[in-house]
Amino acid sequence: MTSDLPYLRSYPAALQEQARDLLAQGRLGVMLQRKYPQAHAVRSDKALYDYAQELKARYLRNAGTVNKVLFDNKIHVVRHALGLHTTVSRVQGNRLAAKHEIRIASMFKQAPEEFLRMIVVHELAHLREKDHGKAFYQLCAHMEPQYHQYEFDLRLYLTHVEHAGERLWNAAPDSGSA
Repeated sequence: MTSDLPYLRSYPAALQEQARDLLAQGRLGVMLQRKYPQAHAVRSDKALYDYAQELKARYLRNAGTVNKVLFDNKIHVVRHALGLHTTVSRVQGNRLAAKHEIRIASMFKQAPEEFLRMIVVHELAHLREKDHGKAFYQLCAHMEPQYHQYEFDLRLYLTHVEHAGERLWNAAPDSGSA
C-alpha cells in the first residue's frame, strides 16, 4: 500500500499515521460510517440551491446574490476541487454586474449532511473573502463551528475512496439506511 496521502498532506504526521493504520486495517470506511451514519436528503439542484440560500440568508445577508447552485459531474474531486465558486462579470449599461455560481462535485449527492454543509459554507465564504486566509477560515468557522473537523473527516473519506475504491453512503435517495 502506498504511504502517500494527498488529501492529508497539510495535517500533522501523527494524524497521517493514524489514517494509514486505519487504511491498513480496512477500518477507515467503517469508522466514517459509524460517525456519519446516513446521507443527506439534498438530491436535486433545486434543493441544493435552497439549502445554500438558507445558509446565506442566515449568515451572509449583505453578501452578493448567488445566482446558481448545482451539483456538477464535471468536477473531478481527485484532481481539482470539492466545489467551485465562480464570478462572471457582465457589462450592464454603464456598470458591471457580477453573477455568482456555486458548483458542488456530484459525488457529494450521496454524502453526510455535515460534508455537504462544509463544502457549501466554504463556497459561500468566497462571497466575502476571495482568498483562503485567516479571515476566510474564521468566516467558515462562524457559519459552521465544526468546519475544521468536517473538513478533516471529508479528507479522510476522500482518502478512503482513493485507496479502497468504494464510496460510502450509496443509499437510494429516499432510503434512510447507510
